[in-house]
Amino acid sequence: MELKITATSGTLESSDIQIILEPSDGGIEIELESTVKAQFGEQIEKVIKNTLRSMDVRDAKVTANDKGAIDPVIVSRVQTAVYRSAQNTNYKWV
Repeated sequence: MELKITATSGTLESSDIQIILEPSDGGIEIELESTVKAQFGEQIEKVIKNTLRSMDVRDAKVTANDKGAIDPVIVSRVQTAVYRSAQNTNYKWV
């Protein structure tokens, strides 16, 4: 899926994650800030990358501000940001 515009999803509330997704030409780049980065940073980045790949997004700049979100929340926030960025209204939730 081709990203067209900058899009956001999520909040800065506890147990949530805010995703800012921007079009890019340099693969997937993730900038992560998290209250639990030392313990779960690698897992959060893995979930973000796997979700993007499952949606056929190969190039994206991701800014993630995590406040303790669990994996399903991360997946849903990334999916929402991708659909918004691609300006796609044909939702196929996985």
